Parts: sequence; C-alpha cells; structure tokens
Amino acid sequence: MTCDPTSPPVPPDDVLVVGAGLAALRTVAALREHGYDGPLRVLGAEGLDPYDRPPLSKHLLDRTSPAWLADDLGHDLHALADHVDLARPARSLRPLPDGGAVVATDEGDVQAACVVVATGAHAVTVPGWRARTLHTAADADALRAALGDGPARLVVVGAGWVGAEVAGVSAAAGHHVTVVEARAAPLATALGERVGALTAPWYAAAGVDLRAGARVGHVDDLGVHLDDGTSLAADVVLVAVGARPATTWLADAVPLRAGGAVPVDESYRVLGPSGALPGLLAVGDVAVRRSARHGWVSGGHWDEALRGPDVLVRRLLGLAVDEPEATPYVFSTQLGHDLTVFGLPGDGDAVSVLGDPAGPGWTAVWSRGDVVTGALVVDRPRDVGAARRLFSRDGLPHVALPAQRDLPDDLRTLLRTSPAA
Repeated sequence: MTCDPTSPPVPPDDVLVVGAGLAALRTVAALREHGYDGPLRVLGAEGLDPYDRPPLSKHLLDRTSPAWLADDLGHDLHALADHVDLARPARSLRPLPDGGAVVATDEGDVQAACVVVATGAHAVTVPGWRARTLHTAADADALRAALGDGPARLVVVGAGWVGAEVAGVSAAAGHHVTVVEARAAPLATALGERVGALTAPWYAAAGVDLRAGARVGHVDDLGVHLDDGTSLAADVVLVAVGARPATTWLADAVPLRAGGAVPVDESYRVLGPSGALPGLLAVGDVAVRRSARHGWVSGGHWDEALRGPDVLVRRLLGLAVDEPEATPYVFSTQLGHDLTVFGLPGDGDAVSVLGDPAGPGWTAVWSRGDVVTGALVVDRPRDVGAARRLFSRDGLPHVALPAQRDLPDDLRTLLRTSPAA
C-alpha cells in the first residue's frame, strides 16, 4: 500500500519522516494521535532531540540549553516512533514509480511507502566572509562563547527578525552592537520599508548603532568593510540575512521553487509536473504550500510547522479537516518591543497605521481595497487577540478602511465600527 490520497485513503504500509524539528515531531505525534499504528521511522541530522528554534535568538544569552519540545509540547519522539536516528542525515532521495521513495544515508538506504520531508531550513551564508550564523543550537553555543563575558564588539549584518532579536539581547547584556542593513529600513523584506522604518528608532533607544542603506563589501578577521569605504571593527560578526529550505539533498529528485522550497498542495503532497507525487509529502520550513487564501505560503512560519502536520495526517488518513487553514504567523521580541504578524502582506498592498508609532503601542493593517491581507501588532496584547480572530476565517477578511486621518487608534475599535468586518 502507498500513501496516495488521490485514491480512497488507506493507511500506508510504513512512514519515514526525514527531519527532527518541530514539523517532524508534530507529524509523528499526529500520526499516532489519529490512530496510525504502522511502522514509523525518523531520520535526524543534528544528533539532538527536537527543540524550538525561536528561543535561540530571543533568549541567546539567558537560556543556554535548548528549549526541548518534549517539555513544551509533551511529545516524546522516542516513544512515538518505532526507530529514531537523530544523527543520520539524508543524502539523497529517489522516488519510486509506485509511490514512496528510497532515502540514501551514509549508513545505507532507507525505503518507505510514505516519506514526509521535514528537513527545515538553514541559515544563508556568504562565501568568503569570516562570520557566524545563528540557526541551530550549536550555532547559539558558538555565538555565546564568542561574545564571552564582554563587553564585545558585535556587528550584525541584517536587520531582520533574527538580527534585531540578537542585537537587542546583546546590547542589553552590555555588548557594543552595530547592525548593518542593506535595505532602507529594518524588517523591510517582511514588512515593507514604510512599516519597517517605524522600528528604526528602537535601535538607538536600545543602545544599538543602526546603519540602514549600507552594503557590506566583505568581512574578515578585522571586521566588516562597507562598500562606501567604512570599516567597522568587530570581535564577532553575525550574518543574519535569512534562511533557505534545506533541500540540497533532494537535488533533482523533486521539482523545487525559486529559493529551494518544495511545492506542496493543500494536503502537503509534493507537486510534480503532472500533479502530486504518490507517497511524497513535505511540511514545515522546507515547503511552500498552495493556499486558497494567500496563493503560496512559505513554510517558514511557526504555526505552519505546528499545525500543518495535523492537516497532512488527517488528509493522509482520510479524516475530516474542520478548522480553517493556518494563517501565517510571526512573533518577535526585539529591542524592548513585542511584535506579532498575521497574514501575508504583498508588496503593493496599502498600509494603514492605527495609533502613534512613537507611543506605547500601535497596529499596522495591510489591504487591497477592502480585503485585509495582513496585520502587525506592536505592544498591544488586546489587538493581538483581535487580529487572531480576524484571520480565523476560511477566506481573507473584508474590512472597510477609512482614510488615514479618520482611522481609530486600535484594531478592536476598527473592527467594531467597520460595516464589513
């Protein structure tokens, strides 16, 4: 038997989960929770039990051991799976004509009727640069050791989520921190330059030197050298310019989207040129999911790794999926502020700002006409709840947005007074 959901669902003969992070653990747990009692095997690469990655940057200096998911979620991978190899990385994959695949490892091939790819992502590196990255527990250990008791001179290249979080906790610990960002504003890739610029004053307030619109030429043992001739002396350099799906091991085995993501349908089945590939699924950071609500959704969202596996398993086993699809969700604590993002704003979407960005809290709403595509909430717990409810429906919400001068100060009031909400 294969795990081909195009025919009446039949439990697969066996399942191999490749990966040992949040998405992999949740896949294993969901299989058992929904009654699958067949052989279940897991291949990991880091040699560690599943742990949560966001604390690596948010709590770089005050949490020196991983946040084990067994403690946070109550899932014991070793009790749920029949065989767990946490230090046996996959090297290649060969799909089988009748479904499933053979996964090659240094210790031999592993074949399964159903293979779930959940190998996550890896930090982007720049060839030739003498710099560190932060994506794994080992990276966090090495970065803490390099900073030492300080004060150290830390230069962070990239003012995205990870860069801002590390900059904030490092400055608060007494290190001298400079952040270099090629775009005109922090978080410009995720939030756009207009909204990202509203976070720029936080850097100086936190004691961090922000250099926006500055491009790095090269990094060596002396520090960071900018294209304009400026040199920034550094004891430690962290490159935080994003992550990419960990799919090099897949080579030409399955089609990949730009950036290396595995395209999957709404059931997390891997998509080939002629449709879903039987017996192959992918979930979490490694995948990009076809979505009726958002078009294509990157797997690099925490909720996607947390909730996506349950949908994958339900569809695989022929069980009903009653809840709306997961909404892209990001939470960040940076430079003394809490940020929560729901939805998937587009580059051309209009932006409405509720409240004073220089005040105690504010909210940004992205829209196309009266269709709301995303919301950012800063330091407003009650607006977080309103935004979560707004995106809890099957489709994108419709909200009548007045002109900026007539906007209320908070999202809760906007939704209460909008005739279309």
